[in-house]
Amino acid sequence: MNFSEVFKLSNQLCKFSPDGKYLASCVQYRLVVREVGSLQILQLYSCLDQIQHVEWSADSLFILCAMYKRGLVQVWSLEQPEWHCRIDEGSAGLVASCWSPDGRHILNTTEFHLRITVWSLCTKSVSYIKYPKACQQGITFSRDGRYLALAERRDCKDYVSIFVCSDWQLLRHFDTDTQDLAGIEWAPNGCVLAAWDTCLEYKVLLYSLDGRLLATYCAYEWSLGIKSVAWSPSSQFLAVGSYDGKVRILNHVTWKMLTEFGHPAAISDPRVVVYKEAEKSPRGALGRPACPPPRAAESKYEIAAVPVSLQTLKPAADRANPKIGVGALAFSPDSYFLATRNGDFQVLSLCWPVTGDSLALLSKDHFCLCFLETEDGALGQLGDHT
Repeated sequence: MNFSEVFKLSNQLCKFSPDGKYLASCVQYRLVVREVGSLQILQLYSCLDQIQHVEWSADSLFILCAMYKRGLVQVWSLEQPEWHCRIDEGSAGLVASCWSPDGRHILNTTEFHLRITVWSLCTKSVSYIKYPKACQQGITFSRDGRYLALAERRDCKDYVSIFVCSDWQLLRHFDTDTQDLAGIEWAPNGCVLAAWDTCLEYKVLLYSLDGRLLATYCAYEWSLGIKSVAWSPSSQFLAVGSYDGKVRILNHVTWKMLTEFGHPAAISDPRVVVYKEAEKSPRGALGRPACPPPRAAESKYEIAAVPVSLQTLKPAADRANPKIGVGALAFSPDSYFLATRNGDFQVLSLCWPVTGDSLALLSKDHFCLCFLETEDGALGQLGDHT
């Protein structure tokens, strides 16, 4: 594994474009767009204030920069650098901003979650959606981009509304059997909507699009419950990450648990292969170590003998939101593999482009790209920058 030079970063705002060709990073009020292959700067944009959120459109042609403190959103075009759009929510304020799947509408959530404003970049029209709930994951789009599911709170009760994205008209509306709805997630095939309750109540509910409750799942009671949820791309499996450090996999036929995976602090199973990162020493002529080394340090992975103890962080029990439980889940595109992250691993953040040939590693105020050597020993495209 080899690494690029280190670049400055603010608030861990670093995003690959959906097509994997570009990398956008933010430094205070500046937006920097680089080509992933060469890391050369393609475009440099200046926003009106410090950027707090950045997001690519689905077609990788536009970039959204949100400045929540100012209630502003600025949109930049990659193909036409001279074009830009500015959206000012004014006194309504701004707490969240995202793209619609078509990449031509922006959904802004106002302060106190009073409403969602839908702005069209093509027609400059504006639509409003009322009663959005302030929750962990209250907006989810169907995979084909035709429908929007929204978590709502009305009269002290939770609801889900489904809208048609072509005209933002209401299609379905039903209540949910939850105390305090924490999030919703649409299955990739668009047939089932998963909803889960507050972390104080372990409950996953599966709904059909007409509002029928298909199944309810509960793993345990009287303890912190669900922290993350993810569908497999095939829609056959639903992964549920919990505060007890385990991931439970539900099947799409009976909605019963197929299996569960833990995050042990020590690995002793001889069937598990553990790879440990080690520094690769550059070699000179006749196999002698080169001095000085001709390039930055490179790394390799060696198979470690089990048992292996993993480094973990002890959560602060006297503080709110302790770093415990499985908070990140990601299926591979073929649904064969599932990656999980427990709250006590020493990982800050990372992101992977769709091409899979590089990986961005993010710290608090810096980032770099890393890439793997190919099987024949050749280096990736970033070799000249290590």
